Amino acid sequence: MTAQSKTVEQAVSLFSKTQTQSMSLNRINSERDAVSQAREAKTARLRELRLEKEADEMAAAAALAALPKRAGKR
Repeated sequence: MTAQSKTVEQAVSLFSKTQTQSMSLNRINSERDAVSQAREAKTARLRELRLEKEADEMAAAAALAALPKRAGKR
């Protein structure tokens, strides 16, 4: 083997290693982004449910307060 072919072989090997690392990093970033998006979606859904429940409770409290009060026995 000539010195030039060894150099080319080393360069190809280093490039392959760098490319593999880059692909791994991209996969990790994609997974992290997917987890983050899922968390944000779940948080938004739970927030909507909480706000809906609070609105229902406030409406029920307002309806209860609007009822006429009964006179007590003496």
